[in-house]
Formats: sequence, structure tokens, C-alpha cells
Amino acid sequence: MRLIFAKSNKKTTNSLVPFSFERRDLRPDDVEIELLFCGVCHSDVHHVRNDWGGEEYPIIPGHEIIGKITRVGEKVTHFQSGNTVGVGCLIDSCRECSPCKHSHEQFCDNNTLTYSDKDRHDGTATYGGYSEKIVVSERFVLNIPEGLNLTGTAPLLCAGITTYSPLRRWHAGPGKQIAVVGLGGLGHMALKLAAAMGAEVTLISQSPGKEEDARTHGAKNVVISSDAKSMEEVNGKFDLIIDTIPYNHDLNPYVNTLAPQGALVLVGYLGSLDPTLNSAPLVYRGKTVAGSLIGGLKETQEMLDFCGRHGIASDIEMIDIQDINQAYERLLKADVKYRFVIDMQSLTKE
Repeated sequence: MRLIFAKSNKKTTNSLVPFSFERRDLRPDDVEIELLFCGVCHSDVHHVRNDWGGEEYPIIPGHEIIGKITRVGEKVTHFQSGNTVGVGCLIDSCRECSPCKHSHEQFCDNNTLTYSDKDRHDGTATYGGYSEKIVVSERFVLNIPEGLNLTGTAPLLCAGITTYSPLRRWHAGPGKQIAVVGLGGLGHMALKLAAAMGAEVTLISQSPGKEEDARTHGAKNVVISSDAKSMEEVNGKFDLIIDTIPYNHDLNPYVNTLAPQGALVLVGYLGSLDPTLNSAPLVYRGKTVAGSLIGGLKETQEMLDFCGRHGIASDIEMIDIQDINQAYERLLKADVKYRFVIDMQSLTKE
């Protein structure tokens, strides 16, 4: 089985290289999935290059997986061979804690990531979707609605649910003013989803020239954040802001654009904030700054069904696995509209 991995155990820019291994045998509740497509997420680059520290190699990235079931375990009841399915960021959890019992497996202290983690049953490394096959418990497998474009569906398993979850939690819908900060892989999905929910959507961007794309994805308005007058004009306007910027930035100008009791939700950045967040607007106007992390399996299936009903998929550029290193470099330069997806059949190319 030919896969891809990062070979250094230190922070590195080393290229991904071919690697072979065998998937484990099926447990009674497992399904085996032959991969068709796998999305490329910014977090893949972070893991491969040890940007967050603590990585153990080899790593096989990939948690935006679309494929067909080829085998099922003896106790599988919800799937059968031939089903088209998806696998996202999680492949297991403890299933007993309060978050698990309330369908919030993403908050389980003992959940298992699709890659760069340890199997909670036998302690072996988990390897992701840049591969020919994957074996997963049926509880962590998702139905793909008929009619969805499979290539554009792969990024829904991360970018889609990452933006859908806060939109649902803060009740995006008719009569709500929603702003999306940043137009990239996450931002373009947030625009599409919020517009489909019936909200009035605004893109806030540092870069002029994105208006046409923003409107194509559902934005009614575009505000340039570097234009002080434009930002002042939307002070106090938004019920919800989905902030997709993946690096440290000043939140204060965006908090000012929130309506009383509005919320700014971070989905793109992990880390310390500088400059310091001014708490006065939070106290005096009941505003909230929050974070959000993907979604549980129930909500992810809900998101896929919603996208199926509304014909929503990610805008993607298809690549062969042999082009993954160049894709990583382009991703770091934001040189993609808006997600890379790997054709996993390219693994058979010499």
C-alpha cells in the first residue's frame, strides 16, 4: 500500500515521500473504505512540519475523506459494501463521557484523530487519508447524500463542518446579519452556508478585489477591513462574525462591528492574541468572543444533508498525489481557490 509521510521528527520543511504499510484487520464494528478523494487541509501542513510540536513520524495526513466501502465487520448494521461514505477529523472517542453522550465527540478528552494519534484499543498509530484504504468504526463514518459532487464534498468533512457548527450554534438564519472574516477555504464555505441558511452575509477582507468571488459565494456586502471609514459604517451591525483568519490578528476592530449581544467566533487561529482584547465592549454591550472546533458526528451528518439539499460543495482544485509538495507550498501562499483535493487513484501512477 503506497502512502505519503514526513520523515523527520523535528520541525521541518522536508518533502512528503512514499511509504508503505498495512491497515489493521477489521474489528466487528469496522468498515473498510477504498479512498476516492481526500482534501488537503491547512492543518495537514502544520502536522507534517511539526508546527505545533510533539509529532511522531511517520505521519500520513488527510482527514477529508471520500470513498466506497469494500468490506464490513460482522456487527456493522448501518452500512454495506458499495456505499459512498465520508470520514472526517475523528475516527473514535471514549463514547461514555458527557460530550460523547450528547453527540459532541469533538470535545471528548479521549477522542482519536484520523491521523497523528494513537488507536485507543491497541495503541498503534493512526494514519490518514493520503492512502489507498482506511479502516474505521461505523459510528465515525458518514453518509454522503446522493447528487453531491464528490470532489467538492471532501472538504466539507473539515472546512464545511468547521463553519457550519458555529452558524448553527448561534442561530444563523433569516433576519440575522452575519459577517465572515477572510475568504479562503473556510471563508468561502462560511459564505455559502450562511447564505443558504437565509442570513444576510457580509465578507470582511483585508484585500480589495474579492468582491466578485464573495458575491458568487453568497455575500450581499463586502467591507475592506483596512478602510477605517468602511469599518466605521458597519459598527454595531453584525449578530455573528465567523473569523477564519489563521494567524494572530487584532480582534478589537471586528468586535466593534458586533451588535449588542453579538458573537465573534474564531475558527481559524489557535494561540495567544496580540494586541490585548479590550473587554469594555464585551461588558457594556454583552458581546462574546468564542471559539469553535469542527462538530460531532450527528452535526456533521446534519451538515452533509443540508449541503445535499442546497447543492453546496467546496470550490476545489484537483491534484495528483505526486503534486502534494507543490500544493503545500501553494497553500501556504493562499494560491488556491479554495481547497486542494487529491485524486487518490493517482497513487497507482508510476
